[in-house]
Amino acid sequence: MRGFAPAAVIVVLLALICPVVPATASTPEQAPRLDAAWVPPLSTSGRYIVDANGNRFRLKSGNWHGASGTWNGSGDESDNANHHAGENSNRMPLGLDRAPIGDIISGFAELGLNSIRLQFSNEMIHDSTPIPAAAVAANPSLAGKTPLQVYDVVVQQLTAAGFAVILNNHTNTTRWCCGLDGNERWNASQSTETWENDWLFMVNRYKTNPRVVGADLYNEVRRDLLDDPNWGLGDQHDWFAASQHLGDRILTEANPNLLIVVEGINWTGIPADGLPHDRPTLTPARNLSHTLVASDKLVYSAHFYDYTGPRHSGATGTGETHDPRYRDLSPEELISELNRQAFFVTGEEGHFTAPLWISEFGIGGREEIGELPRAWFEHFVDQLIRTDADFAYWPLVGWHNPTGTDNGWALLAWDSAGQRIGLYDGDDWRASAWTRLINAPTKTGPVEPTTTWKMLSPDHGDFVESLRMRTAGDWDNGARKAACPDGLRLVGLSHTGNRGLCRSGGPIWSGAYEVVHDESHVSPDWASGYTKYQCAPSFYLIGYSVRGARVSSALCAGTSQSLSSTGRTVWFDRGDNRGGGGGDFASGNYKGQCADDEYAAGIAFTTRVGSSGTPDALYCRRLVP
Repeated sequence: MRGFAPAAVIVVLLALICPVVPATASTPEQAPRLDAAWVPPLSTSGRYIVDANGNRFRLKSGNWHGASGTWNGSGDESDNANHHAGENSNRMPLGLDRAPIGDIISGFAELGLNSIRLQFSNEMIHDSTPIPAAAVAANPSLAGKTPLQVYDVVVQQLTAAGFAVILNNHTNTTRWCCGLDGNERWNASQSTETWENDWLFMVNRYKTNPRVVGADLYNEVRRDLLDDPNWGLGDQHDWFAASQHLGDRILTEANPNLLIVVEGINWTGIPADGLPHDRPTLTPARNLSHTLVASDKLVYSAHFYDYTGPRHSGATGTGETHDPRYRDLSPEELISELNRQAFFVTGEEGHFTAPLWISEFGIGGREEIGELPRAWFEHFVDQLIRTDADFAYWPLVGWHNPTGTDNGWALLAWDSAGQRIGLYDGDDWRASAWTRLINAPTKTGPVEPTTTWKMLSPDHGDFVESLRMRTAGDWDNGARKAACPDGLRLVGLSHTGNRGLCRSGGPIWSGAYEVVHDESHVSPDWASGYTKYQCAPSFYLIGYSVRGARVSSALCAGTSQSLSSTGRTVWFDRGDNRGGGGGDFASGNYKGQCADDEYAAGIAFTTRVGSSGTPDALYCRRLVP
């Protein structure tokens, strides 16, 4: 953390929770120009983002920040180098006072970028204060507009130039960072309802612009004074549940075409030796992953900087722990840690498989940088190249002071006279690494369809991810219901824990469905002595419901395709009995799973006295080629 000035110890510790990154200046002439030939909307295929034609679209992005922060009108980055603050809150993308918007965007194309992560705060949305002329001196037509109206112009100009834009809710308020700044969570200084409604407002505002391609739901979720965010506990601090719920609302109520970007948890605990503290990032997704109503819209996200670490907040001095920073790790240790925290989502077949967007990484290029940070940046770029990951540099735009000092993080910067200094305009040591990254071999062209695995987790309420069943009404009143996204079938269940596993492929749903509460379709008796809910002929399992831990119903979808009438019983009451992929969809619990060439047609459980009625077996039948 740069320029850290502690007050009270507790404030110090909390101020260390959020990584703080400086800003710089630069732009490359060797980098390829913007290729605007991609066709929106974007979606996902396995670990890749693809365009409407099924061609890989790698997010080569940068962060154009400012609209989520404040500016003091003097060019001084007063709170820290990562985010700008001051008394005069203008809340708009940085640099509009020093360079015409067209010049700024042209610089992005020179850098070889194709997409922009564009920050906003909830406070910005509702700010009706006119922008003063001095704040947009290089763009006088923007004077007098509100911050949101300026944001509108920026979005329109970016997309007209061919860039994809990902909206990023960076903060609640325009104060950053860290400690008790009101931005620790999506609901730190506002209600979850306000957060969701603001998102629906923003999505609807740009719904007719097809190059607005994504919603990055919230930035760097972290601990507040007393409470940690969590991933799956079902309370008001549950980031998994909040992002799951909002993602589904955006896709069903506002724009079904958007990518939904979910970042991991940035920090838990108090950073002090002897006290628990951690940077979970995406590690919880290995055991509990998102399943959206549109199964091809999820993108996971993570941030990495050299001065932070797996258990290091980034603090220097008071509050600093003895945990290693990322720059302290050997290349082998760094790769291992990056894979553990985030990159596993692209490298393994499982319910969590998704594109990974490193939506923030960066370092200073025009300042005194030590050997370890430089080596970290080179190694991190190597990791992005090796894994062919999507990325977004932080930040793109900054201020430059030729007679004084600036922190040199941005890839494009302007001085007060409007003169630009860029990545390739001087002796910026990052230029070679950036050129390697932008020009590195990458997968292009058509992406072959892959098997999709998704998990169901009705842990604390309904988890109905079928659009058809969402409009069908309450098909088992009082029970917690779970249903696979349309186009996927249920292939696995856990003995305890209520988890399910969905798989793509297999029968095509005709639209007919049946909720089974009895044994009227059971034939033959494939689990003697057990209660069995079995789908009718020409129906297959897509969901289930539970009351407590007890099976309440089986949800069956109809098909006009031929289905096998013979099957086998897969027991999982005393151990795992799994076939095929999908990963561990119910960690710590016994699981049963049909083979890849089978579909599930029934669930068996016991209703004996003293039994909890949890699933004990699946009835699996072969798919007819």
